[in-house]
Amino acid sequence: MKIAVIIPTYNEERFISKTLDSLLAQTFPISNIIIVNDNSTDKTLEIANSYQNQHESITVVSHQSSDQNIPGSKVVNAFNFGLAQIDITDFDIICKYDADLIFPDNYVELMVSRFRLSDTNGMVAGHCSIEKDGEWKLEKGTNPDHIRGALKAYRTSCFQQIGGLQSSIGWDTIDEMLARYHGWEVVTIPQLHIKHLKPTGASYNAKAKYLQGEAFYKMRYGWWLTFITAAKMAWNKKNFQLIPDYLKGYKLAQKKNLEPLVTVDQGRFIRSYRWNGIKSKLGF
Repeated sequence: MKIAVIIPTYNEERFISKTLDSLLAQTFPISNIIIVNDNSTDKTLEIANSYQNQHESITVVSHQSSDQNIPGSKVVNAFNFGLAQIDITDFDIICKYDADLIFPDNYVELMVSRFRLSDTNGMVAGHCSIEKDGEWKLEKGTNPDHIRGALKAYRTSCFQQIGGLQSSIGWDTIDEMLARYHGWEVVTIPQLHIKHLKPTGASYNAKAKYLQGEAFYKMRYGWWLTFITAAKMAWNKKNFQLIPDYLKGYKLAQKKNLEPLVTVDQGRFIRSYRWNGIKSKLGF
């Protein structure tokens, strides 16, 4: 299988070398690694260029965007800019990886083996772990049926069928839901852990606090599913202010009559999937 990895980067001088070293050390070779320098103000571009000069598989491109790290749009826009540099039909697997990860040497090999198990496996990944008290532990919010936005990998035909990635917060849920809607399997490998050097959302702009509620609206969750999901996320993050923030974001999106990111049928599928998951956890 031929693999293309696209890495959006914004001020990742502390971590990007570790990520690239781990990808270059993979037991299954990666055909192309495209680093998208997204308006960095530190030494990210300098470091990326040094790797490009030493490795034929690495390409560095620069993308100009806002210096505010708003969830969703910034990273997806940078990813799409990198994606435009290649013909995706030349590749079997398209990956969107963050620049603050350390992959075990056999990560890509195990990922490819899962793709090869079934033609319907559309997305495959391991799980993120973070360092806490000197130990690497699974990141909070890890779910066996969800792949973190930091380490997405798509079979190219699945990626094309879901229409690529949405430039909005919630993109890393919409992609999975649309994959399932179209009959693809979303596969996680429980014991395959990646070291995540910077916790999810650590650098998000404060203005982003209402955007998660907006994402729920755009995914056609409905009010009660939004409330339950907000409460669960607040509990996991031990931050109960998230509940009114997310609900306010939902109401603001509703008031603005924002365009949903999914069709009516897709929204119905998403709600059904989510409600079935809730019922299952409650023992129904």
